[in-house]
Amino acid sequence: MLALVPSLAAGLSSLPESGDTALTGTTLGIVSLLVFALAYLLVVLEEPLHLRKSKPVVLAAGVIWILTAFALRAHHPELSDKEFGGLLEGKVLHHAGEYGALFLFLLVAMTYISAISRRNVFLALNAKLISAGFSLRSVFWLTGTLSFFISPVADNMTTALLMGAVATTVGRGNPRFITVACINIVIAANAGGAFSPFGDITTLMVWAAGKVEGPEFLKLFLPCVANWLVPAFLMSLSIERSRPAPNQQDARLLPGWATVIGLFLATIVTAVLFHSVLHIPPFLGMMTGLGYLMIWGWIGRRRARHAGSDSGVDVFDDIAEVEWDTMLFFFGVILCVGALGELGYLALASGWLYGTDGSQATVANIGIGVISAVIDNVPVMFAVLGMNPVMGATAEAAHYQWLLVTLTAGVGGSLLSVGSAAGVALMGTARGQYTFFGHLRWTPAIALGYAASIALHALLNGPSA
Repeated sequence: MLALVPSLAAGLSSLPESGDTALTGTTLGIVSLLVFALAYLLVVLEEPLHLRKSKPVVLAAGVIWILTAFALRAHHPELSDKEFGGLLEGKVLHHAGEYGALFLFLLVAMTYISAISRRNVFLALNAKLISAGFSLRSVFWLTGTLSFFISPVADNMTTALLMGAVATTVGRGNPRFITVACINIVIAANAGGAFSPFGDITTLMVWAAGKVEGPEFLKLFLPCVANWLVPAFLMSLSIERSRPAPNQQDARLLPGWATVIGLFLATIVTAVLFHSVLHIPPFLGMMTGLGYLMIWGWIGRRRARHAGSDSGVDVFDDIAEVEWDTMLFFFGVILCVGALGELGYLALASGWLYGTDGSQATVANIGIGVISAVIDNVPVMFAVLGMNPVMGATAEAAHYQWLLVTLTAGVGGSLLSVGSAAGVALMGTARGQYTFFGHLRWTPAIALGYAASIALHALLNGPSA
């Protein structure tokens, strides 16, 4: 493929070595970091400012890459303009490719959620839960439990979107319940994804790098359970035992509901098989699954026309319902953090945290989880893998530490609503009900779960255990 883009190939061949931190102390590097900090502050203040979270980070991405371009040009005066253009283009396209994979994956997941919702599945589920006598507290535990056990297979982001739709529908008119239920879903989905190579992108990265073998991630199961159950129990105490309010909307299932759910499940299976069997990135499996829905919709519309009806399924109506603010937020964050990585800040942080002999590994890996609550865990884990720090004096100790950083990077994002893909996606679909500050009020309880998971991991999997 690179042969088709000569400038890109030339640029990639002259990339500097990973871990170069020479630009972090420059004026342009410092200004870039300040721009990112300001943009993220505006994201945090989204609720009081009524400024959608995508707007500041999209603008910041462009500004930071301009500053990065000037910094890199000054750092590589030996390159011709053509060589430098290829180098810079290669860097930008690399990070754009990371975003593209996430965008396409999330696009399909959100489209299916819209298609399922359009057929009144969530409204019907609401009516079913009410008729079965489930209380709001029971729904809280049910959606959390399902999130924990579905995310290891379906990934934490898709799971959060699905269960979040259930919670917002059942809790309609009760914003307090929706807030707490969504927080619970995010924590459970992130915790469930941390003990499976397919549950979270960071876990997948550690597995692909050969640091931990697939079955060994199961050692994190009980620590992940603790990570979820501790804050879930505390949050459940704030939920009244009353039953959900009856929904006044028509809750009859519309034709095709079972088919759409079946196609969604087939899409998830396709994505898993694409990665595990064919070693093809999961987003392509998800896009193939979107093709299932598109062809099925086309067949339905043809049948409707032949029957003289204007009804039928148009998948682009569902695509139009995708939460574009969330999509653009991910673009801004990934490109911003990517540029900061090119300036050396991620490598600098990793080197400062770990040192050279592995003696700081435990504290560093706990810190990685906290950092991932502010900066997306994917680039943070990418920096850790790129630095390949010394994790311990023995192979057993190093293995324990790689499991620890997998755990902390996977569940640390639950500390803030913007710390994980699951949280950001749910902020988009439950806009105004699940917010940054609503999540922040429960951060102390979530931190207790974070500490409990680390302690349990040390007890069960520590080198001396």
